[in-house]
Amino acid sequence: MTSKERTIRALNHTEPDRVPVDFGGTAVTGMHVAIVAALRDHYGLAKRPVKVHDPYQMLGLIEDDLKRALGLDVEGVYAAETLFGSRNEAWKPWRLESGLEVLISGHMEMARDANGDTLVYPRGDRTAPPSGRMPKGGFFFDSIVRQDPIVEERLDPEDNLEEFGPISDADLDYFDHATAAAAATDRGVIATFGGLALGDIALVPAPFLKHPKGIRDIEEWYVSTLTRPAYVHRIFERQTEIGLANLEKLRARVGDRVQAVFVCGTDFGTQLSTFCSVGTFRSLYVPYYKRVNDWIHAHTSWKTFKHSCGAIKSLIPSFIEAGFDILNPVQCSAAGMDAARLKAEYGADLVFWGGGVDTQKTLMFGTPEAVRAEVLSRIEIFGRGGGFVFNAVHNVQGNTPARNVAAMFDALAELRS
Repeated sequence: MTSKERTIRALNHTEPDRVPVDFGGTAVTGMHVAIVAALRDHYGLAKRPVKVHDPYQMLGLIEDDLKRALGLDVEGVYAAETLFGSRNEAWKPWRLESGLEVLISGHMEMARDANGDTLVYPRGDRTAPPSGRMPKGGFFFDSIVRQDPIVEERLDPEDNLEEFGPISDADLDYFDHATAAAAATDRGVIATFGGLALGDIALVPAPFLKHPKGIRDIEEWYVSTLTRPAYVHRIFERQTEIGLANLEKLRARVGDRVQAVFVCGTDFGTQLSTFCSVGTFRSLYVPYYKRVNDWIHAHTSWKTFKHSCGAIKSLIPSFIEAGFDILNPVQCSAAGMDAARLKAEYGADLVFWGGGVDTQKTLMFGTPEAVRAEVLSRIEIFGRGGGFVFNAVHNVQGNTPARNVAAMFDALAELRS
């Protein structure tokens, strides 16, 4: 089978010749730039700086030579701009605190403050307040909250809709070209078009805007889902309308080049429980998710991808009712998220994209032997009958032992031999 055929079979709950593998297809299935660089060395590939395609999380671009070495089956198409509002072009060198030289967007502007923290400016504009901070010794950026004091009677949902609007001709051209290039490979294609995530806390602070208005503090946003539900509903209603209009234009340009589309990365789970009740989720989120998923299923062949970390088992029936086809990252270490039970209860309805190895414990702190054992076990559980795309539980972090990452790919290679 080609990688594309393998991916399509898995997405259609038909067992392929082997489980398809994704690393780098989305912003939640990638690897830190330091890990990508280490893997290039491990496989003896040409030495050159790795591009940071997602500076917010410092994810490294996995180029075609490394994809072939790793046996990857999925090609990713990313949003046109990064979370800091810069397009990935005109690459320029930048040196990490560790000494590793990487490439970043030529439009990015960064500075180090007196504490040694790295600050990044929205849209590369140093006249605007910085919107992201990487602490000294850190591996990725955190958003800097830039919210004016809230005056209740002046709150306007339009302020939280500033970043949503009709897709530009330039972005349509970008996705037309990017999906055509991705489809020209023999891999399955997952695209992130943007604009569809409802209340994603990575997006609420709007690190891509120079002067965001509205409710931009994460804590205040969570409080607002309970204290200002009408305000949140108005945002979600208008965002959904805009998103559907944009999807119609994208569908006309992209067609069937895409097998899956990243709809939403809003997290609903902690290690032990959910952020909201099932009732709140069903009343506040499901109506809008269902409109988006129903439109996609009625007008395209794309499968829809929902990301949520944590202990979300109680919400999975609502994810299915809302029309999601794919669940990621499948955090099996969280409460109630046992792999075998998830597969038995929901494997007929959901594709599990992730869950292949625990990044918090096994991959980070285990032995290579423990990594191999967990990889093979998860493939045995999730892979039966299709409906599984292998990935770790979220992105592989920058301080993960390289020997453990190599052990993960060695275990996958065993299944190809």
